[in-house]
Amino acid sequence: MRLSRFCKVYGWILLLLAIAPLWAAPKEQPVSLTTKDGWSLSAVYVPSTKNTTVVLLHDLGKNKEAFSSFRKALTKAGFGYLALDLRGHGKSTGKGTYSSFAKEGPDNPFNKMMQDALAAVSFLKAKGISEENILLLGTGLGANVAAKTAGALPNVKGIALISPSANIRDVLPVPALRSYKGAVLIAASADERKGFLEASILRNVAFLTTGEGNVTFLTAYDLSSHELLNKYLTPAVIQWVATPVRPELLPDAKPALARRASPQTEGANITPPHTEQALMPSVLAE
Repeated sequence: MRLSRFCKVYGWILLLLAIAPLWAAPKEQPVSLTTKDGWSLSAVYVPSTKNTTVVLLHDLGKNKEAFSSFRKALTKAGFGYLALDLRGHGKSTGKGTYSSFAKEGPDNPFNKMMQDALAAVSFLKAKGISEENILLLGTGLGANVAAKTAGALPNVKGIALISPSANIRDVLPVPALRSYKGAVLIAASADERKGFLEASILRNVAFLTTGEGNVTFLTAYDLSSHELLNKYLTPAVIQWVATPVRPELLPDAKPALARRASPQTEGANITPPHTEQALMPSVLAE
């Protein structure tokens, strides 16, 4: 009797050991990306269990480790990611560091960071992941790079721009937002007046291109870039990764049009008017 019971227990232990790997979260893999213009980019990759993978593009002077807490949130939610050190940052190697890059010009090294994002997308495609299952998320400079890259990749599932600007090192997001028709998330701090107004303008440009339901605008009281994402926005952004396009609202359920920024707009989806005048938020006139 005791031997039979021991065999049963031992059998269950063997079964649990056999299926345990199925429960474990995917492990992060170090990878190296090569751009078309010869940069070698350090990156880390985690495959998705939900058919959505996020390319993470960091801010100026940061590196992929600035996304460490957000990477954990993505993995916990079952989403994959590819976080890379942009050229001139972190462990990526090539010609110089970001501090030595030319700050002006449409073809300066900062604008060429689009090649870094394209290399990341090419890596994911080689893994069998289609553009329709790829999201681009950037903070600060990385947000502008993400927007510019989306202009060359019209089929990516969506772009999330955390603390974007109208111009960072001559990387301009507006031309791409005028053509990209996928889902767009834009987030900014209400405390940073200039940054908030520029993010609002980008929000409206995206709305005029993509239409209602495709644009999500998030605000918080303070902080910016990676700090804004980590402290306030991670749950909302994870939800957006799961559902980038909001369901269509019934006519009698449409929210009132937001004309001014207020603390009550934190984390809200704001729908701008269907007019060219909406490109300039009313607060600019104050």
